[in-house]
Amino acid sequence: MTRTIDLNSDLGEGYGAWSMGDDVTMLGIVSSANLACGFHAGDPQTMLATAREAAARGVAIGAHVSYPDRVGFGRRPMDLTHAELVADVIYQIGALQGACAAAGTRVTYVKPHGALYNTIATDARQAAAVIEGIRQIDPGLILMGLAGSPVLAQARDAGLETVSEAFADRAYTPSGQLVSRREAGAVLHDPERIAARMLRLAREGVIEAVDGTDLVLQADSICVHGDSPGAVSMAARIREVLIEGGVTIAPFVKETA
Repeated sequence: MTRTIDLNSDLGEGYGAWSMGDDVTMLGIVSSANLACGFHAGDPQTMLATAREAAARGVAIGAHVSYPDRVGFGRRPMDLTHAELVADVIYQIGALQGACAAAGTRVTYVKPHGALYNTIATDARQAAAVIEGIRQIDPGLILMGLAGSPVLAQARDAGLETVSEAFADRAYTPSGQLVSRREAGAVLHDPERIAARMLRLAREGVIEAVDGTDLVLQADSICVHGDSPGAVSMAARIREVLIEGGVTIAPFVKETA
């Protein structure tokens, strides 16, 4: 079966004199880029430069919104009030919208980052705040979330379009959750194994869970992390194997600008 799938990566995570990952090379591999908006990483200059590079390559841009936790890289859960989280989401999307306007492109979707992503997957209260923030600034934005998670149905019920995401280098539990990074084997490292898993996912909608059973997982986008060792070569191999297997790589949004 031939199908189309999106490849996305978390980019623009440098800050000041500190850089992370090879964003320019990764933008030649992926079809969508989740750009940090300053709360877990990223700064105005990095946002603008990365938006311009993405625009030049026809890569779709999403706002990678986070808890206000730069020191913890947005990976620590936070118990924000509803009003705080709504405002934080609006603020971050607005910052990236400004950079994209200057770069001649636009924000087309939102992908929460780190602890916020994991929390709203099952926490209806915080999910409602993120959804409200998106709807208030631009109800046409698409929410990207973990494939099979309740937040996607919650967002659709609120009137947002959604896209389901799978992670190339992460292990899954039989119930469809990501194995915690605190557990051994949570992160996969073999590019050939990972690429084969993603080809099967793209063509059959199935991925092997950590216990060896088959998990049905319908995903429209695959995340290839941009900050792990060998990230670029791994992403390139995934893209190569998908294309060789008859899968088309393309953004899930129709127009990027």
